[in-house]
Amino acid sequence: MTLRANLSSHTILVPGATSGIGLALALRLRERGSTVIVGGRRTALLEQIAREHPGLDTVEIDVADPRSIEHAVAEVIARHPDLDVLVTMAGIMQAEDWSDPVSALATAERAVTTNLLGTIRLVAAVQEHFRARGDATIMTVTSGLAHVPMRATPTYTATKAAVHRLTESLRLQLAPAGIEMIELVPPAVGTDLMPGHRDSPGAMDLEAFADEVVALLDAPPADPRAAREILVRHVEPLRLAEVRGSYEEAVARLNPPLA
Repeated sequence: MTLRANLSSHTILVPGATSGIGLALALRLRERGSTVIVGGRRTALLEQIAREHPGLDTVEIDVADPRSIEHAVAEVIARHPDLDVLVTMAGIMQAEDWSDPVSALATAERAVTTNLLGTIRLVAAVQEHFRARGDATIMTVTSGLAHVPMRATPTYTATKAAVHRLTESLRLQLAPAGIEMIELVPPAVGTDLMPGHRDSPGAMDLEAFADEVVALLDAPPADPRAAREILVRHVEPLRLAEVRGSYEEAVARLNPPLA
């Protein structure tokens, strides 16, 4: 049974869910009756989350470390052999200043390792288990910035665009194995993903975002795109900019002239 068929009967691993969008969604999925395992790097924070939210399981995982991914996924499957959903939530977003190429390159490499390689390695780590089940879901997490670039974060934008295409390609490969691929496409949301992000006037309220995502997952898809992508209304101006012929305006709006 795929994730969208019933939110109350799954076992869901969400690496990168110790705060922000990941934790908000994990809590809602747990409230709906699914078993949810929150993954993160900091043991103390995981212990705090487990205390504050009884019923949530936790696992230590660093998606920038391939051995950590393999160990954590194996641990989760050993504890929860009915694992059938992976949400690749973990990601980092950092500004890059390419007038200082040494610093920019280091930032860019961290983004590629976490956002792109981390996603690829997570998908690889669950393959054997999910194929044996023949009925599973992988939800990747991209961004509206995969479709309209932002000047300050070129590699974050690039990694999210890559995960978008990765998801579309894997959907074609994995469907015969019974593995559903869904893409969650967030807009700017009021979290601590970047300094100042939480209080940005253009950011969507976190609780409203999480509520709308769950409502979209719960509803029958309205069209073929809705079956593949979870798009809250706030992200549509970015995700659909090219389709609507408003790409240049979207780029200009997102990247005002430098002072």
